[in-house]
Amino acid sequence: MSQQPSAGQHSHAHPHPHPPQPAQQVMPAPQPDPKMQARIDADFKPVDLAVGGPSTAFAFCNTHKLEKCKQCNVDFTALNRVSKILVTNPTLRCPPPPTVVQQKLSQAVANMKDEGNNLYKLKKTREALSKYNMAASIAVQRPAWESAAILREELSTVVSNRSAALLDLGDYLGALVDAETVISVRRQWPKGHFRKAKALVALGRIEEAIDAISLGLQFEPNNTELSGYMLELDKQLTSRNQQDTEEKSVPVTSS
Repeated sequence: MSQQPSAGQHSHAHPHPHPPQPAQQVMPAPQPDPKMQARIDADFKPVDLAVGGPSTAFAFCNTHKLEKCKQCNVDFTALNRVSKILVTNPTLRCPPPPTVVQQKLSQAVANMKDEGNNLYKLKKTREALSKYNMAASIAVQRPAWESAAILREELSTVVSNRSAALLDLGDYLGALVDAETVISVRRQWPKGHFRKAKALVALGRIEEAIDAISLGLQFEPNNTELSGYMLELDKQLTSRNQQDTEEKSVPVTSS
């Protein structure tokens, strides 16, 4: 037998009304800074390009389908390099945090530099120079979001070694340019100032070489390589000055 509902009970349920839900507020899209937007618009230049490659993520000139095309005046090398990193690392946030380091790139730089060092030790300086050039070209490919300190350290080391190779090959001006590059990238590193001094001496500019060593010693006063070379330069300068004095003191006899 079915039980009859008692007084005060309902035989069926009534829906209980719920209080109305407040409408969700939609946050307005952030507006770009007018000055920044104006600069972007002023610099914007439409480019006729084609896309292709894996995941259709790479850019080429539309006419010749080249990544770097002189005729079309376009160079998508850097852009495609970033695209490759993002395509091969689908879980990578965009933009990635600065702590993300491309280990493969660092390994490639180190390997090429080590090959150059081994060739340099074997007196195969021209072959070593080629390896240093390749290492430098790889080092500058580091993505912009990574720490600039990594680029400075890798590039300065490679270019410093290249300066030494150029010096041995008799390209003193090239050695000086590389030394200046090292200093501009990594000013407080003593090796750059040492390389600069060596190149200046080869160019016959001893006083400027002494200035270069003096600047390097300001950053690292106890550096034995710099202080030892400073003593050598002082001796060279004293010897040259004495020679100049002796030449001037020799009487000129008239015929």
